[in-house]
Amino acid sequence: MTAAAVTTPDAAAPAVTTVALPDSPDLLALLSRGGALSWVRRGEGLVGWGEADRLEVSGPGALAEAAAWWADRSAALAVDDEVGVPGSGPVVFASVAFDPARETSVFVVPEVVVGRRDGVAWVTTTGDADPGDVMAAAREPLTPAPGRLRYADGALDPASWCGAVSAAIGRIGAGDLAKVVLARDLLVTADVPLDPRRLLDRLAARFPDCWTFAVDGLLGATPELLLRRTGRQLSARVLAGTAPRGAGAEDERLAAGLLASAKDRAEHALAVDSLVRALDPFCTALSVPEQPSLLTLPNVRHLATDVVGTQRRSGARGRAGLLELVDAVHPTAAVCGTPPEAAAGVIAELEGMDRGRYAGPVGWLDARGDGEFGLALRCAQLVDDDPCSARLFAGCGIVAGSDPAAELAETQSKFAAFQAALEG
Repeated sequence: MTAAAVTTPDAAAPAVTTVALPDSPDLLALLSRGGALSWVRRGEGLVGWGEADRLEVSGPGALAEAAAWWADRSAALAVDDEVGVPGSGPVVFASVAFDPARETSVFVVPEVVVGRRDGVAWVTTTGDADPGDVMAAAREPLTPAPGRLRYADGALDPASWCGAVSAAIGRIGAGDLAKVVLARDLLVTADVPLDPRRLLDRLAARFPDCWTFAVDGLLGATPELLLRRTGRQLSARVLAGTAPRGAGAEDERLAAGLLASAKDRAEHALAVDSLVRALDPFCTALSVPEQPSLLTLPNVRHLATDVVGTQRRSGARGRAGLLELVDAVHPTAAVCGTPPEAAAGVIAELEGMDRGRYAGPVGWLDARGDGEFGLALRCAQLVDDDPCSARLFAGCGIVAGSDPAAELAETQSKFAAFQAALEG
């Protein structure tokens, strides 16, 4: 824990107060039904609720505009932070569109944030809320389980989507591009309104090694860390290449097959290379393992590479902020393809749907410039005008050697992550 931080730039500015908590609460258990905000892994991270401020932005330069807005807003606050760790003090939760230039990205500053890091817990309030009163308030009772669920195809039915995959494989064979990520959506309707807290609880319990996130109705459990910044230290976890789970010896065979798969390793290398190329101009050093490891989840395995770097102290435009870094690395080959311009064109032509904030960066940023962003995967978007409905997403990396039926099966495995949360 660092020394307490106190800033008073303007006596009339909103007060932001962070105090340490004597106990470490169950973060997700604190959330109210409306406006839940979450970034939690293995019981640590941040949750928030209420809305002290909000920015919705799109168009060229959207993330630069958001960065300037957050810097100006942070500078105007009167902050009393007795904890002084990444995530304490003023925080904004963010959900960035897959294509920030065309679609809307959302930034939400909560009225209340509760955090836990390395066993240290705290609560941050904006305005007149008393931290003690905030923590004493009990979470509202959960709504009933969803009951009967009805599923419907999204933009493309399975046969049409396989046709799109075949067309993409043809483009790759013709040399137009090396990889493209194609996604599907699936519509679900329940008998009762969907309670995001119930979904987050179940996702966190089943996928403790993933980051359980929620911002403005987009919620899920992502295994992929796009970028974390703590001071000058940067880190990312790249995932590409997937295999299903099996039982007993079959599970081990599938794991060994994924590690040995030339097709999956080539797909993974493209994703790692795209991230490293984007980060390299901002770093004095980057550490990249020579071989990927296996990330094992309850429903699938992925090839994984953890990249670590040290950010330059300054550059031509000064030291880059986290949103500038996110803008530089997104979209990676893991969610778009290689080369990105060609892949984005193929996605727009063949996928048949609006991704919105699916596969975009999601996470948080504090007033120091520290923060964490993952990729919004294994997720669903709650439908604004129908609380009983949601739109689920899953995608696959298509490369030379991909098989449409196998890719369809992979999307089903990925949909299963959220479907299990719905069915509880």
